[in-house]
Amino acid sequence: MSETIPIKPVGEIVPACVDENGKLSGFVHSIETGAAVDGPGMRFALFVSGCQFRCLYCHNPDTWKLRNGKMMSVDEVMKDIGKYANFLRFAGGLTITGGEPLMQAHFVGEIFYRAKHDLKLHTALDTQGFLAGQLEDAWFDNVDLVLLDIKQMNPEKYERLTGKPLQPTLDFAERMSRMGKKMWIRYVLVPGYTDDFEDVEKLADFIATLKGVERVEVLPFHKMGEHKWEDLGMAYELTDVQPPSPELTERVRNQFRQRGIFTC
Repeated sequence: MSETIPIKPVGEIVPACVDENGKLSGFVHSIETGAAVDGPGMRFALFVSGCQFRCLYCHNPDTWKLRNGKMMSVDEVMKDIGKYANFLRFAGGLTITGGEPLMQAHFVGEIFYRAKHDLKLHTALDTQGFLAGQLEDAWFDNVDLVLLDIKQMNPEKYERLTGKPLQPTLDFAERMSRMGKKMWIRYVLVPGYTDDFEDVEKLADFIATLKGVERVEVLPFHKMGEHKWEDLGMAYELTDVQPPSPELTERVRNQFRQRGIFTC
């Protein structure tokens, strides 16, 4: 029987919740059992609900509201993961994404604990780190890899793009660096929003100061989630924005490579 990681609920981290059977539970949006783009190898990707950001290019706006997900107990989630554990041990591991996983830190932390200690899986957390200042370092002990989204380096543009301030994310990156945590930095390249040469230069300079960064993933903008905005009755501001050209994408990747950062 595993121990529940104690976390004091503060601010936007939701309090721990239990189901009708008294089991620690949380809200799960969806599960992908063969994810190939959420960390090394083939992953069991657990998408949890709830996000305090409102990114203009978000392709999963249906994950924003916590209760849009299905309530599942940790036991139920672990049973699902366990079906694939033998394969995942050598093929990849578990990635928890969203939404923003740190909104449900009690639930997510217990899943990471049990995946690491009971199932012996490689674990990855996909986050923008905004809420991490409310968690103790020990919470991250069961996270092998952080997939960190840094969406812009210009504070004003960042807030326009996400609805939230930039500094907590930068603080989180530096904290993970001090802790020696392995990181993959994710940067969505959106023409007119995140492609400014000087902004990318500043981001590349910042990342070059961090320890533990194994790669930067430059992710070309796409509109595959636009229909979800329409389905939810929300205006999608980027309808007229086109994906970046191969030339622009390569230029941005080269800006990171010039600082010795592996980029894909």
